Amino acid sequence: MRPRASSHAAVRRLLALVLCWMTLAVGLCGPAHAVEPVKISREDTALDLTATTEIYTGRGDAFQVSTAPGTDGIVRRIEVRSSGGNHQGDWAVFALANVSEEQLERVIVAPHFRLVNSKLFWPDLGAQRILSITPSEGFALDRVASEEADVFSITLNPGSVVTFVAELATPDLPQIYLWEPDAYKDTVNAFTLYRGIVLGIAGLLAVFLTILFVVKGTSMLPATAALAWAVLAYICVDFGFLSKLISITAADERIWRAGTEVFLSAGLVIFLFTYLNLNRWHQHLAYATLAWVLGLALLFGVAIYDPSIAAGIARISFALTGTAGTLLIAYLGFKHYDRAILLVPAWMLILVWLFGAWLTVTGRLANDIVQPALGGGLVLIVLLIGFTVMQHAFAGGAYGQGLFSDLERQSLALTGSGDTVWDWDVARDRVVTMPDISAHLGLAPGTMHGAARNWLPRLHPDDRDRFRATLDVLLEHRRGRLNHEFRIRAEDGHYHWMAIRARPVLGSTGEIIRCVGTIVDVTEQRNSIDRLLHDALHDNLTGLPNRHLFLDRLQTYLMLAPATGVVRPTVITIDIDRYRQVNELLGIAAGDNILIALTRRLRRLLKPQDTLARLGGDSFGVLLLSERDPAKVAEFAAAVSQAIMVPISFAGREVHLTASIGLVSWVDQQESAASLLDDAELAMFRAKKAGGNRVEPYRPAFRTSGTERMQIETDLRKAIDRKEISLVYQPIVRLADGEIAGFEALMRWEHPKRGNIPPSEFIPIAESCDIINQLGLFAFERATIDLSEWQMAVGDLPIFIAINLSSAQLLNNDLYDDVRAILSKNRCEPEKIKVELTESLVMENPEQARLVLGKLRDAGLGLALDDFGTGHSSLAYLTRFPFDTLKIDKALVTDPSDKRAVLLRSVIGMARELDMQVVAEGIESEADAMQLGQMGCDFGQSFLFGPPIATDAVARLLRERFPIVRRAS
Repeated sequence: MRPRASSHAAVRRLLALVLCWMTLAVGLCGPAHAVEPVKISREDTALDLTATTEIYTGRGDAFQVSTAPGTDGIVRRIEVRSSGGNHQGDWAVFALANVSEEQLERVIVAPHFRLVNSKLFWPDLGAQRILSITPSEGFALDRVASEEADVFSITLNPGSVVTFVAELATPDLPQIYLWEPDAYKDTVNAFTLYRGIVLGIAGLLAVFLTILFVVKGTSMLPATAALAWAVLAYICVDFGFLSKLISITAADERIWRAGTEVFLSAGLVIFLFTYLNLNRWHQHLAYATLAWVLGLALLFGVAIYDPSIAAGIARISFALTGTAGTLLIAYLGFKHYDRAILLVPAWMLILVWLFGAWLTVTGRLANDIVQPALGGGLVLIVLLIGFTVMQHAFAGGAYGQGLFSDLERQSLALTGSGDTVWDWDVARDRVVTMPDISAHLGLAPGTMHGAARNWLPRLHPDDRDRFRATLDVLLEHRRGRLNHEFRIRAEDGHYHWMAIRARPVLGSTGEIIRCVGTIVDVTEQRNSIDRLLHDALHDNLTGLPNRHLFLDRLQTYLMLAPATGVVRPTVITIDIDRYRQVNELLGIAAGDNILIALTRRLRRLLKPQDTLARLGGDSFGVLLLSERDPAKVAEFAAAVSQAIMVPISFAGREVHLTASIGLVSWVDQQESAASLLDDAELAMFRAKKAGGNRVEPYRPAFRTSGTERMQIETDLRKAIDRKEISLVYQPIVRLADGEIAGFEALMRWEHPKRGNIPPSEFIPIAESCDIINQLGLFAFERATIDLSEWQMAVGDLPIFIAINLSSAQLLNNDLYDDVRAILSKNRCEPEKIKVELTESLVMENPEQARLVLGKLRDAGLGLALDDFGTGHSSLAYLTRFPFDTLKIDKALVTDPSDKRAVLLRSVIGMARELDMQVVAEGIESEADAMQLGQMGCDFGQSFLFGPPIATDAVARLLRERFPIVRRAS
């Protein structure tokens, strides 16, 4: 019996061995083996399950696993299937055993991103870790909402042993924790407070350095500000603040994280280069830095396709920058470069941070505090760098007195001025410039050094003879100064205006041996002068010659006509019919575009010898020299009419226009340019009176209709001496309290035969016959006299007088001196006078207007922009010219459309933002006045507040409205 028993034992051992091998094979290719459970007690608030969690990759959608032995010691098999189609077949298994005698509530936490052990090369930038968790007992765990981690809540019964199978989104599971819920919540809240403080400091620091850059403007500050913004961007992503600002997915977060690491690395490179001013030490350093930064810039594109590669290269770049910076700071510090010395503390902190970051990403430093601590460390680094940069940027000194000799002081002043020294050694005929002007012209170094005659080929052909003659005269007379401007061609073909200011140096024999001075590029100044001249003689909108240039050219050809017999100029005036209606329907911008389109059409009809000009508004003038035959001239006029009649497409609609055209040909040798233009305009007016859309040649009979205009002109010349011109004053009321704030002076002409002639009739005549300057000065002086008399009678009044200014007055160079003389003569305070101008007046010659208005403003006078809303309404003029008051035109105030309130509120709000007072004209009712006052309008002027009244009536009104002032005086 014993042999049989032993044989049975051997068989059992063999079967057990075979069973073990089969179990091993099944474990390798089938379900996983059982895991060792982690024992949990009530005192365990946080456990790291990473080491006890088993990862299985590539196991497909169905996964079988052996559970941990239960309390009865039995090992069971369970099968788990994936919950979605995006599962890659990766699973994680861990088991928990509740060894306490009470039910435990816990949460399983798998962080999306952990800087700890994220690796230096191809780092793990975070992702969703766990899709779902299935326990061996009960249903799948409930997910707790969290943006930074996968959190699942579990409940463990007393004495239970539960195996959990986690469906992984990625094959990596860097960390998995088991937390007591309240402890986890407290930890998250504690980190939230810390992150908020660090984010606030980083944001304030970035904004402060940016503002400092705007104020100071040195090159170090923008580089420091860029580094601060890079740190802010990095911690915004790392602390999860970005996901609260914008909605991003886990994949997007990886791109953002890689991008901020690239930005941080690039910011450090740029700061190091800029602060140490490396291009000062060697040009190759600038090229190397530029290549480095460009390479990092390319990483932004790489980060979109493969964030891990971009982040890994950025981390390596950051480390290399720290190493290179250490070597550069050490080298430059030994050379006593103060910037390098000041940067030593901050750079030591950077090296400490780099060492801590290396320990973290390699897993040698693995606690939960290190990642937020590194973020705070970055902010501390930028803070220290900011202090260092400010210390250097705002450190200044002054040269003490007596450090320089007169020669050194002169040399320093010349260097500081930026001028180039021009030295002509006459004896050797060699010109030298210091610094070399060749580089300024784009030429090879030393090209402009040598004989003075070598300069001639590069000079403008019109300047060569004058340059040569200037030098010859200087050498011949052996005295004087060289003060010469000329044009010289640069390598790119453009000409630069250069100005030489030099003085000759005489030798013992009295001969000039040297000529030394400065040469300056004055191209910008000459261009500014050319622009001023162009603006004075050309229309600002179309670029065409204006009325003055048109008359000048016409007068020139009229002088040539009798002598040659070939020149026979014809003047054609063109006025667009119903152009005002187009402006009212489509707006000012549409009207301007239409004028530009018409200008292009008319230019196509002209030949090179002809001239097209804009005479004003919608009126054009043509000086026709290419045609002499009357039939050809008539054909040209008809072609002009047909060109204007072609529809213009604007904003999806067609605009049909016609023109009234007048023409006159030269026949009288005694006729002037002004009279010839008047004849053409007279014919044009006759065509417009006849219904428009026609061409009207001038006939002498038309002059009879102008007799009345001439008579008005004659009477107007005598009206001031006869005291027929007077001023009336319309009240300007403060809308806030209804009190009188001032008056607008309006001119009236009481003709002995025709009675009262309105200003709209005689002011244009005065402007055309040069009486307007006399009338304007009369109005200004009369208004100041009246104001002085009111003050003497009533007291020092809190009012102002608004006086209108004409375009001819603004073009008068003596206006400023005349105004000052009148104010001084009548002892009138300039602050109580406001000068009113219309938009169209300012746009006639903006440069001249800006200069004159600036002088008037400096003298203390107020400036008001009148009729705002009817002209071009260019907002640029409100900031370009020194206006302090805006007068809204009646057409905008009384506009019946629904958009009136919106437009008024916008105009008033804009004026208030520009610190301008607002006057509304043409207010028709108390309700409108109240509404305008609520919008912020300061003053109102209309017949609602009172009609224009005479001087004595104003005095009575002021005595009634300001009795306290009278008693005080």
